[in-house]
Amino acid sequence: MATESSTAETPEAYDQLLSKVRRIKNVEAASMLLSWDQQVMMPAEGTPARSQQLSTLSALQHELLTEDEVGGLLDELEGEALSPEQAAVVREVRREYERAVRVPTDLVQRISQKTSEALPIWEQAKAENDWSQFAPHVEELVDLKRQYAEYIDPDADAYEVLFADYEPCLSLERAEEILTEIRETLVPMIDEIRASETPITTDAFAGEFDTDVQEEVAREALTMLGYPWERGRLDTSSHPFSSGTQFDARVTTRFKPEDPLDALTATIHEFGHATYNLGLPDEAYATPLGEHRGLSVHESQSRLWENHVGRSEAFWERFLPTVNEHFAQIDDVTPREAYESVNQVYEDNPIRVEADELTYHLHIVLRFEIERALIAGDLDVADVPEVWNDKMEEYLGFRPETDAEGCLQDIHWSHGSFGYFPTYSLGSAMAAQLFRAAEDDLGDVDELTREGEFDTLKGWLREHVHRHGQRYETNDLVREATGADFSADAFTDYVTEKYGALYDLNSA
Repeated sequence: MATESSTAETPEAYDQLLSKVRRIKNVEAASMLLSWDQQVMMPAEGTPARSQQLSTLSALQHELLTEDEVGGLLDELEGEALSPEQAAVVREVRREYERAVRVPTDLVQRISQKTSEALPIWEQAKAENDWSQFAPHVEELVDLKRQYAEYIDPDADAYEVLFADYEPCLSLERAEEILTEIRETLVPMIDEIRASETPITTDAFAGEFDTDVQEEVAREALTMLGYPWERGRLDTSSHPFSSGTQFDARVTTRFKPEDPLDALTATIHEFGHATYNLGLPDEAYATPLGEHRGLSVHESQSRLWENHVGRSEAFWERFLPTVNEHFAQIDDVTPREAYESVNQVYEDNPIRVEADELTYHLHIVLRFEIERALIAGDLDVADVPEVWNDKMEEYLGFRPETDAEGCLQDIHWSHGSFGYFPTYSLGSAMAAQLFRAAEDDLGDVDELTREGEFDTLKGWLREHVHRHGQRYETNDLVREATGADFSADAFTDYVTEKYGALYDLNSA
């Protein structure tokens, strides 16, 4: 591969640029590992040192990326005859360089330090249901991220600049068009479902479930799906996440005695993220061709495994016997009852990561609107709980009882991740489009699931998505994989068919 070895046709400047990129990416990977440790294993009082460590690494990464020599090498490569893969590497490095070179290193360092300091404060505020503890840190992070956006493009909408950190290849306008189509499909569908008199099982997993046994079930699920333990691990954290590279892709989940589905679906979701990381080419590690395309594509992988596989009836036909072996209190639950319970549309679920597949997207709309208003200066941080609860009532029909189940439930703002939330819904739309294309190529994926044959689907995703890294921009990648531009059409068809059948909407 051209990214790994010099050939007679490879310009010397390209090899020099790639060497610098590898150093930058390895610093980034080290920072990511320290962040994982802070959320999973670090002693409770380790924050003062960890914030300095992460701040130093973020500054070093920024300094390496914005060196004059990097800019000079990029300029030297303009107009050179490059292979498509080499041209993609140069394009992606230039994209990062041109954004980073506009931002002062000290601002990058301050943002990193602030996010590290904010994490334990968020955890404490959530535990104590007290937004006021976290609010001053959100105010500082909003201000810092506004400054960051202003440096990058003073003439652009600040939120659009931040969104590009997570989805660099789709305009915010295009993203909003897709989100609008999803919302316009789901709102009347959810109303129909709530008016439906079709009975479905909703309590197949009612009761108390030992969390140690839940962890055994989660590990069984990962093993069944083909998670390579030699390149990963499962841990617990306050908010489920995945982190790593193609050599070391770790997942975390959390366990609640009263809700075993929460841990299981979260674990499968994070498995999707890890599978994407693990599917990136080994030989392209620490280069753009060995990096994920962006958060919309990353979320498409997690949502595909969580929803199209983990919430399918075929999955429960395969996996329910394992669950029943571990939990005697539900050993009489049938696969159909499990399928109905895991796909019920809730009347009043305030937590995004526990939401059903449909109302989930109204949770995203709420966050999208609030953080846009925060960044624009149209909403005061102190007013977030009230506005959050008002929007929850407007979109979902109920008000959270505490800040912990309202505006403190997500970890993202403690990371300064303003602009991330839209990628969840974009990822769901992309997942449906990719899954439909996989079915067209592979045949009955549900039958493969019933047989416990998951490598075939993983192989299709690796071939059509993972192995390309950042060779293609987002829409081009989707078009290469599916033959069509990225849209919400497959998603709206999928949910209309699935939930129409589940709740008998077509005969209503």
